[in-house]
Amino acid sequence: MGTPPPPRASHRVGIRRADVGGSKRRSAPYKGLGPAGAAGRAGRGESAPHSRAQAREPSIAKSSGYPHPDCQDPLRPAVPRLGKVVHAAHAGGGRTPSSRGRPGLRGTQGAPGEHPRRRRAHRTGAGGLQATDSGAARAGCDPQERRARATMRTRPQVCEALLFALALHTGVCYGIKWLALSKTPAALALNQTQHCKQLEGLVSAQVQLCRSNLELMRTIVHAAREAMKACRRAFSDMRWNCSSIERAPNYLLDLERGTRESAFVYALSAAAISHTIARACTSGDLPGCSCGPVPGEPPGPGNRWGGCADNLSYGLLMGAKFSDAPMKVKKTGSQANKLMRLHNSEVGRQALRASLETKCKCHGVSGSCSIRTCWKGLQELRDVAADLKTRYLSATKVVHRPMGTRKHLVPKDLDIRPVKDSELVYLQSSPDFCMKNEKVGSHGTQDRQCNKTSNGSDSCDLMCCGRGYNPYTDRVVERCHCKYHWCCYVTCRRCERTVERYVCK
Repeated sequence: MGTPPPPRASHRVGIRRADVGGSKRRSAPYKGLGPAGAAGRAGRGESAPHSRAQAREPSIAKSSGYPHPDCQDPLRPAVPRLGKVVHAAHAGGGRTPSSRGRPGLRGTQGAPGEHPRRRRAHRTGAGGLQATDSGAARAGCDPQERRARATMRTRPQVCEALLFALALHTGVCYGIKWLALSKTPAALALNQTQHCKQLEGLVSAQVQLCRSNLELMRTIVHAAREAMKACRRAFSDMRWNCSSIERAPNYLLDLERGTRESAFVYALSAAAISHTIARACTSGDLPGCSCGPVPGEPPGPGNRWGGCADNLSYGLLMGAKFSDAPMKVKKTGSQANKLMRLHNSEVGRQALRASLETKCKCHGVSGSCSIRTCWKGLQELRDVAADLKTRYLSATKVVHRPMGTRKHLVPKDLDIRPVKDSELVYLQSSPDFCMKNEKVGSHGTQDRQCNKTSNGSDSCDLMCCGRGYNPYTDRVVERCHCKYHWCCYVTCRRCERTVERYVCK
């Protein structure tokens, strides 16, 4: 017999050192697949070695979250892959490469009748791999190696998921982000459509309304400022003093979540924008509207309709378009939050309707009131805020439950009746606001001024939550000893006095 032909040169794809020389040592390409090796390669900017077949086709391991292409999910069916070299681990522990370029199935061969994909590899005490039962472990399928590689590969996906969740989370509070218009600089003229993009806190639908109703934006900016002042004034004597509204458009959780406080702010902001637009029509600041219509009922004996009524109908129409536009955008918060905020906004507008009253002015000789001219006018916004504060104190906690073919907001404790149109509703309970905790949206009451002689919510016992208070003195300058002089002026003196005040510890 002649000299046998030399062995063919092995290709690095699909051939292991164990296959050529019979050694059971793991091949060099899989040398650094452990956690330490993965960390070293990441530090040097290197990536794990891949075969040419892997480079020619999309990686299933990346899409399914598995770190190694030979690590098949035991709960998923095997996927045949064309042009991929597949190894079958026999009971003896050796590996037999299949022909290069032929389709094959990944798996292990064990006992007859046993499913090949349910075999797992465990690490032995010596640091090697030991196959369960009779099958051998596939290279790179160690649980620690999988976790290390999965962590490195899933970091971009995790970052994208967090950014998406953050965007979704901030979207739930879009309904009152327009209150950030209160920070609009006076130098911004708001007389060109490109100015709408410079306004903070607006969604795309509100930007379109701004472009089509440019003359209305100065009034809406004024409404945002009035809403903030009315909220702070209404809650100045309570633990939650509405100070977080000034953080617009970056609110804390007291207004981001469906709390009782957010219910009040949504109602007040909806009432404020309609109130300001209706008053602007009366004063002639808006060219698109004028005085309100004359009522159809008679004004009463000795009275007549006249003057310029507040145009409430136009204010409600344009105010609802602007303030409700964010809640009607798709994919911004849950359906329960949208329903709650739309309901509370309508409650605010209902409180504004209830504030419409008949106002009269007397006419006659020498100040007599022989004839009175009357018109329909709105109360001040602070009076509307006081009405909404009463509804805030008696607000109803609701849940989102199916009623018939659709889900509705129903009272949590008394779910046998529907929610009233005149009551504020909320989904989540509020903290006590005693201690500062930005994670729950609480600013705390430390250094808040309290009233030692009061028994209400501004008392030192309730405001300070039992922590006690510190007294301090304050010098107050005021007018005193005023005297009237004929005709017609008043002179006063300036007096100073010391007042004792108290702040919470």
